[in-house]
Amino acid sequence: MANPRKARRLDHLVLPVPELSISRARHEALGFVVAPEARHPFGTENACVFFADGTYLEPLAIASREECEAAARAGNVFVARDQAYRFRRGENGFSALVTSSDDARADHGRFIADGISAGDMLEFSRPMKQPDGSETTASFRLAFAADLRSPDFLGFSVERIAMPAADRSALTAHENGVIGISEVVLSETNPTDFQYYVQELADNREVDAHSFGMAIELDGATINVMTPDGLKAFFGVEVNCHARGLRARGIVYRVADLARTEAFLSSRGIAPHRKDRKLVVLPEAGQGAFYAFEEGN
Repeated sequence: MANPRKARRLDHLVLPVPELSISRARHEALGFVVAPEARHPFGTENACVFFADGTYLEPLAIASREECEAAARAGNVFVARDQAYRFRRGENGFSALVTSSDDARADHGRFIADGISAGDMLEFSRPMKQPDGSETTASFRLAFAADLRSPDFLGFSVERIAMPAADRSALTAHENGVIGISEVVLSETNPTDFQYYVQELADNREVDAHSFGMAIELDGATINVMTPDGLKAFFGVEVNCHARGLRARGIVYRVADLARTEAFLSSRGIAPHRKDRKLVVLPEAGQGAFYAFEEGN
């Protein structure tokens, strides 16, 4: 008898930005610690924001347009989809949701069988700078999943083939009190049209349908696909949905003490709006999604 499916863990979220310096300035203003910049071997670069629950944000910029274009022509799905997103949606956004994997090759085979493969796998290594300034090498294997009806959203799984041990405690001690990601918010005018795709990305067949869409659980976080009315009702956020397809819109963060988070943001001149028991900060340059903060463990 086959083992029952187990929902994947959220690994990270990809946020295209025009320049890493803009993203760093915005996230530091919001009270996040931003890691040193790191370069991919195919022309992109990031400066990540890590959390104590093991998830992280990947603000992504173009380090070399020539290298990126060459990689895309050679079939690099990660770069090709990033270029397409920037062409369609601009340099400031939220383009991909990434789950963790113990076997990306198996995921790739499953995505092909399910009819949602976005193309060839990607395997690469890159130098990784440790908090103490030393450098090691990390290796990754990625399997991509996409729905042709959603050109502005990509899902993929990542397997860490070689990942040097590192003490990231200094990088997860955020002044705003964020300890992790509790929810990823997507939009679509008819969310259940994409139920199968999101289920396969999460590796979870269970769906919680609600009046504004559907929620599918990851291990430790939730993917919530909502109508525009749902975004307004739950988060006080208004969006344009003139075109069909999934769009990544927001990230809900878990904080230990919401009052302290609100006081910190106020001290930085940032005035989030309150919606129910959440603080919501609308997108700005370097922050291509709305950020919501809620109290939780």
